Amino acid sequence: MTEVTEKVEKAIARFDRVTRQLDERDGASREAARRERQRLNAGLGRTAFKIAIIVGAIWLVTIVIGLVRPIGMFGFLGALLVTAVVAGVLIARGGRQAVSAPAPSADLPNGAMVERFDSYIYRTRPTLPSPAQAELDAISRLLPSLKPTLGRLETLDPSAQDARRLMSIHLPGLIERYQRVPPAYRQEQDGEGKTVDQRLIEGLSAGRTALAEVAEQLARADVAALETQGRFIEARYGEQRIASEDAPST
Repeated sequence: MTEVTEKVEKAIARFDRVTRQLDERDGASREAARRERQRLNAGLGRTAFKIAIIVGAIWLVTIVIGLVRPIGMFGFLGALLVTAVVAGVLIARGGRQAVSAPAPSADLPNGAMVERFDSYIYRTRPTLPSPAQAELDAISRLLPSLKPTLGRLETLDPSAQDARRLMSIHLPGLIERYQRVPPAYRQEQDGEGKTVDQRLIEGLSAGRTALAEVAEQLARADVAALETQGRFIEARYGEQRIASEDAPST
């Protein structure tokens, strides 16, 4: 009876662990999807604003020319054609940017690089095997807190360099090299007995660990700076010092 009870308890514990992991993955995926929708909405807003500005400029020029010299029906149709072409080009360009998710370029500012990398891993996630998707979900959970911390640093700050290389070079390079391997070859073992899928998962795991370490290092630096500032204020304006300054002199 005791043995059966232990097996049941182990099965329940295993079920709870699996469901908790699934919930965590789904939560990370939902949050990544929400952030991607926000980026898409912001991109659509920027595209609409550009179209409004350029179309307004075209018709302002048309009106000015019409005041100086009548443009006639052909001039009016020409202005309509230019407006349609410009609007179409801007909409098509915005659509391509929304559909494609290129890896972050090395010249992006820190905050923008985190945003681009977040979008990149969200859009490449469906093309990878499930264990690799779980690693991307774990990376995705790091990015919302990493963005403001990293965004306060200069691009060339040594503390930001490792994170920038991971997001713009190493991790995208790993994913793109995996995608180039034909599916039929991804389960073949290499000289160390590991498959292409295993190499991908191990590489993503190492990248996740490195990003987590960078995030922790930057957070601890902020905590240390806050502690130093707090001690300075306490020493400079603490109650005991104020009381001693207010005490009457003898």
